[in-house]
Amino acid sequence: MPNEWAEDRQRRRKAGVPEEVEFRTKPAIALEMIERAREEGVPGGVVLADAGYGTDTRLRESLDELGLGYAVGVQGSVSLWRPGEAPLPPKRWSGQGRPTKLLRRTSGHRPVTARELVLDLGEKALKRVSWREGTSGKLASRFVAVRVRAAHRDSWRSEPQAEVWLLAEWPRGAAEPSQYWLSNLPAETALQELVRLAKQRWIVERDYLELKQELGLGHYEGRSWSGFHHHAALCVAAYGFLVAERSLFSPSARAGKLELAVPEPEEG
Repeated sequence: MPNEWAEDRQRRRKAGVPEEVEFRTKPAIALEMIERAREEGVPGGVVLADAGYGTDTRLRESLDELGLGYAVGVQGSVSLWRPGEAPLPPKRWSGQGRPTKLLRRTSGHRPVTARELVLDLGEKALKRVSWREGTSGKLASRFVAVRVRAAHRDSWRSEPQAEVWLLAEWPRGAAEPSQYWLSNLPAETALQELVRLAKQRWIVERDYLELKQELGLGHYEGRSWSGFHHHAALCVAAYGFLVAERSLFSPSARAGKLELAVPEPEEG
């Protein structure tokens, strides 16, 4: 619910929005859903998200605290320390006043943006990786992955952030990288696996498109809070049924090849 709706009492009353519902950001809602899924025993996996979620430092830190792996998109403007670098330790305590605890930066020792870092690495650092079959053959592009530390507001921290993967895609012929991801997967994770997971998020986009267009999630024209939630619940239930039915067939069936078992014909 947009903030302008959350703060408009007249709109809320007309739409029947419950009093306890408050404005929250999308990353905050996502984190609550993930925590609820864990409480209900949903098996843990790698959390995937686009830059609208992945750029949120609090979300990434919370996933770390929950012990969940992630491979999330970020903007090229996200602030990072170069490989092998970290903020300077706190100033040496003079013995007077409170002991110094905060990490430091100087004019000659500062983080850079993800875009600057990858551009400095240059195209020579790129490797061609394919991640899945597309309609016209294997999908492939050029990638680079390095170990870095996120730098957002670390001058308010007493300990540097843990190392994570910065993954970047730089298509052939492009003047600069097109996409960036951060991932807390182990340092020994192969580039192929990082790319496969990062690109797996296309499934979310495909599902959302099908939900909105084929199942009618985007067709609701009512004006009530409960009406929309009833509509959305039915759309999701219908989609769950279709996914369950689809999973009865081999993956190739989704490309129009059922490959069902057929008995050998008898002679004659």
